[in-house]
Order: sequence, then C-alpha cells, then structure tokens
Amino acid sequence: MGDVAKDLVAGTIGGASQLICGHPFDTIKVKLQSQPVPLPGQAPKFSGAFDAVRQTIAREGAGGLFKGMGAPLATVAALNAILFTARGQMEALLRSQPDSLLTVKQQILCGAGAGLAVSFPACPTELIKCRLQAQSALPEASSGAVAVKYGGPIDVARHVFKTAGARGLFRGLVPTLAREIPGNAAMFGIYECLKQYLAGGLDTSKLGRGSLMLSGGLAGGSIWIFIYPADVVKSAIQVDDFKKPKYSGSIDAFRKILAAEGLKGLYKGFTPAMARSVPANAACFLAYEVTRSSLG
Repeated sequence: MGDVAKDLVAGTIGGASQLICGHPFDTIKVKLQSQPVPLPGQAPKFSGAFDAVRQTIAREGAGGLFKGMGAPLATVAALNAILFTARGQMEALLRSQPDSLLTVKQQILCGAGAGLAVSFPACPTELIKCRLQAQSALPEASSGAVAVKYGGPIDVARHVFKTAGARGLFRGLVPTLAREIPGNAAMFGIYECLKQYLAGGLDTSKLGRGSLMLSGGLAGGSIWIFIYPADVVKSAIQVDDFKKPKYSGSIDAFRKILAAEGLKGLYKGFTPAMARSVPANAACFLAYEVTRSSLG
C-alpha cells in the first residue's frame, strides 16, 4: 500500500474517532457562539455550557447534541485524506533522504500547508454543520418552539445554493483559512515537539499509546486559545441570514462582536471547545498513528 493510501485510511479512521468523540461538545460550542446578543436587561438564551446542554436535551432530546454530524461524517474521508496526505507530501518534499526525520520547524511548515489544503473543502462542510446545529437560533427561525428549518445536510446545501448560489457555501472561508493554517501549523508542530520530548530524541516510533494520546490531546487543546476568535467569527458568519445579513464580512463581524460583547464575545463557547479538543484530538492522533503503523 502506498503512502497516500495509508494516509487516506489512517486519516479517515482518525477523523471519525475525533468526530464521534467530540461532536456533542462542538454542538454546544456552536450554540453558544451563535446565540444572539441579549437586549439590555434581558438574560441570554444560554447562561453557559451546562445550561445549553440542559436546554438542548430538554427541547430536542439527546439526539440534538449530535445534530449536524452527518455532513462532517460523510466527508471525513475526503477532509482527512487532504489534511494528512498534504502533510505527508510536504514531509516528503522536505526530507533530505527518504527515511530522514523532520525537525519541529519542518513539521510546522507541513502543518501550515495541510491547513491551507483542507480549508477549501472544510468551509462548506462546516457551514452545513453549523446551520444544522444552530438552526433553532438562526435569524430566520421563529421564537419560542424549536424551528426545524432543515431536514438534513442535503436540505441545507439545497437551501443555501438556492438563496446565495455556490458562493454561499463558501461563506466564512477567510476565517476558516485564518483558523486552519496557523492552527494546523501549531498543532502538528507542538505534537511533534511533545513526541520528541517524551521519546528523548527525533525517533518517536517507539512511543506507547499513552504518550501519543497525551501529545495529541495537549497539541490539539493548546492551540485553541489563539485561533478561537477566528472560529467564533466563522460560526457567526456561517449562521447569518443570507437575505438580510448582520455582517458584511469577517472584519465587520470581528468588530461588531468585539464592540457588542467585548473580548469575551470572541471566546463564546470556549469551555466546551476546550472540553472537546483534548479528548477528541487524543483519539484522532492515537487512531491515526496506530492505523498508520499497522499498515507498515
């Protein structure tokens, strides 16, 4: 089996593990990010992450925590194939010899290239996911009862395409790039740095599963404090009304969120994002490494 095929299989299994483990946390994160700013004297829709969980289960059942999982699960093979294959090809280009080991700086560069490649298919996938997850809080939704606006991922794509054309599916591309490129650069760099530290050198092939999970979890969790505002802006733009948008673009969204809610507005949903990121990335990297190793 060639390297590309190995990255495809291992990346798919790693991505599926990450998705299943982390999606409920992601749903709560998006609900908190997309809730409207309360009027003066009015309480917010959700007082926090636990309140969002409670309200979601009460109104939509436990299945509400897994809304929007169909779109990323259906495309997880393609997204992770691009991410890990792009990283693998970047590694091959940077190696001086076929079996030479890369430095942390080289891994950072590989991560940045992989982040650039995955941003374009990730943007429409996340738009569909976010609109499904937050549909009860969308501007078009009626107040009060849950508004089941979309029947599923295909229905979202059809609605967006009909309303805004193909370009509408790529709303939020700029903040997606701002999240994926530095995020993956930092994540793969930190991951490799932690592995080399635990292994005591460049050769990390003998590390146990516990060390891989620790490295992956810490690497995935540590980057969010820096790239989280880009994720908030992305979610806000992607769930915005197409006909009467609140935001004219990424910079406008950033300014309005900062003006209305201050710095904390750019970190809405940070707690469930962090709660998701550590175990989800630990599962992803462990599944990837074990699968890749078993394939030779």
